[in-house]
Amino acid sequence: MAKLRTFLTVLLLSVLASTTLTTTASAGTAPSSGWNNWSCRPGAAHPEPVVLVHGMGANHWDNFLTLAPTLRANGYCVYSQTYGKTLLGGLAGGLAPMADSARELGTFVDRVRAATGASKVDIVGHSEGTTVPAYYMKHLGGAAKVDDFIGFGSNFKGTTLNGLATLAEALKLQGLLTGVGCGACTDYLPGSAFLTELNDGPVAVPGPTYTSIVTRYDTVVTPYTSGLLAPAPNVTNIVLQDKCGLDFAGHLGLAIDPNVAQLVLNRLDPEGSKPFRCRPFTTLGI
Repeated sequence: MAKLRTFLTVLLLSVLASTTLTTTASAGTAPSSGWNNWSCRPGAAHPEPVVLVHGMGANHWDNFLTLAPTLRANGYCVYSQTYGKTLLGGLAGGLAPMADSARELGTFVDRVRAATGASKVDIVGHSEGTTVPAYYMKHLGGAAKVDDFIGFGSNFKGTTLNGLATLAEALKLQGLLTGVGCGACTDYLPGSAFLTELNDGPVAVPGPTYTSIVTRYDTVVTPYTSGLLAPAPNVTNIVLQDKCGLDFAGHLGLAIDPNVAQLVLNRLDPEGSKPFRCRPFTTLGI
């Protein structure tokens, strides 16, 4: 984990030095305070607070060191928590059975709604942070509480053992992410009871808008097409390389990818969206 954190920090500094996404919002649209500040009140331009949902083996802080400040600077109230904690506590979340994590997410969404006075939230998730919200919206009443859902590195149909092993190696958590103390790992195997329930009928349900962003260079969600949703009027699937052929981000790199950040901002606010500008980007296959 320490090696991964160092690597992502170096990339983060590079991204922050080269991108202009985190422009200062005007006083009329900016929230009253920032990331995980419970006194934040959404502005009229962005009335839904954004709930960020991290991936397997990650935590709410490391996963969104780039995206959370970007959203905050663009006028959003932003919230996140480390969910699904087991043996490692807050160091590595997303390990508990995903149905349990979905219930935990529901409690957090209700807390955000109560604190901000918003009737609905927007959810932005990475990896397992797409699967858990999808279950929450489909089976736990979350569709009535979510306006926009945007996922990157999405995974709705599971991944192979090889994909889980790749993630475990990258995070230095082989003992956990290969099944010991990781109920979510079992849930991610194709044919699991959890995935069977999630995919009994379309994953996307009426109400929220769904955007799913995937990368062809994903070696964790294998095949990467596991992150594509069935076509529907409220669904948009985006293969990153169709938007930017110079983007070679792998699964983990999506979290600090300026091209992904652009897509997230534009999907959260289609009316205020800006022309997409392809930025060459790579995370060396990670």
